[in-house]
Amino acid sequence: MATRLRPAAINLTANAERRIADLMAKAPSQAIGVKLSTPRRGCSGLAYSVDYVTAANLMDERIETPGGTFFVDGGSILYLIGSTMDWVEDDFTAGFVFANPNAKGACGCGESFTV
Repeated sequence: MATRLRPAAINLTANAERRIADLMAKAPSQAIGVKLSTPRRGCSGLAYSVDYVTAANLMDERIETPGGTFFVDGGSILYLIGSTMDWVEDDFTAGFVFANPNAKGACGCGESFTV
């Protein structure tokens, strides 16, 4: 029986993959990758959080990128399915930006979102 691969829960742009590679190049020695989660925070309920991860969790989605491993928190996947993660820099800010089809609203400051 053949194994069927499914698409990743989240799409990463080339800029996001390059930023992950930059982060992994500067990562603490115990880091095995970068992880996206959606902790409860802010006035709308959920926020995006990107951190180094030092141990794999079997419940997390694992996405291999050219610059390192990217994990998506297993408890956050339902909020993120079909999202695109990008890295955007301009003269005043730099950060990951998310196009999330599951988000139904966001707070005025842009820190958090609802599903």
